[in-house]
Amino acid sequence: MKKLSFLTLALSLLLASAAHAQEAFQFGVIGHSFVGTADDSLLRKAIRESDADNLAFVVVNGIKSASEPCSDTLYGERRAVLDEAENGIVVSLAASDWAGCKTRNEKSAALERLNRVRELFFQEEFSFGASKIPVLRQSITPKFRAYTENARWEVGSILFATINLPSGNNHFLPDGGRNSEFEDRLIANRDWLQRLFTFASSKKLKGIVLFCDANPMTLPHQRPFLFRGQRDGFSEIRQRLTTLAGDFPGKVLLVHSESTQRAETVKAINWKRNLGTIGVGPGWIKLAVNNKSGTLISLAATTTRDK
Repeated sequence: MKKLSFLTLALSLLLASAAHAQEAFQFGVIGHSFVGTADDSLLRKAIRESDADNLAFVVVNGIKSASEPCSDTLYGERRAVLDEAENGIVVSLAASDWAGCKTRNEKSAALERLNRVRELFFQEEFSFGASKIPVLRQSITPKFRAYTENARWEVGSILFATINLPSGNNHFLPDGGRNSEFEDRLIANRDWLQRLFTFASSKKLKGIVLFCDANPMTLPHQRPFLFRGQRDGFSEIRQRLTTLAGDFPGKVLLVHSESTQRAETVKAINWKRNLGTIGVGPGWIKLAVNNKSGTLISLAATTTRDK
């Protein structure tokens, strides 16, 4: 009995120590590295720099440029780059990865390529990189088994999650009768958000961080490509996020790549009450979590800024 009590006490102390260590940690976000470039040099550079930091994980937005081929060969090359990282790497899909893909006859291949990307990048229960991060995917719910790209994981008192919201207009197509992909994904994303907030609330987590390509909080008049009266592809997601965040007692941060700023020029998170947004362009940023801080999540100096 004494031996058992000693082991129990030792285990309790170990768990308490681990929980304390996760009260403060940092994570990285690599913005879309393929804006204006059709090679992986910026991505490789950001991975090297983030590997030099002591990070809990890194989220990468996008695996290719819009001008690059949507080929299995290219997808395989980018997967190999991600696997070479030292940190755990989680991928957040960008529109250029699938939404603009065409067949040889110039017809849309978006859905076929999206399903192929899902097969190549999101079938495993762990992140890329040497430091494997366990993730739970929306696909564990039978109704949404296709949506492997939507994943969640926890560090300390924060729930992290990816959600597939491509830039542009959320892949809403103005031509009638061609929006089954958009409509099905909208249902899946609404369900995903509800589950995330329900889970975080039930566990009394202090914060939720969402990673996506577009910024769904941008209003229609702030999107110059939308014509008057054109359907806003983000309206339902924006409303759902606003409602869920309003009912959530902790902080909610939306990290997107719909930004013209290079990552190193980003100065701070834009907070409106408990809902914050931050856009990350090419390059990478480091965010710090501190449970003892009133802000909870803040922008931190990266290795390159420290030099």
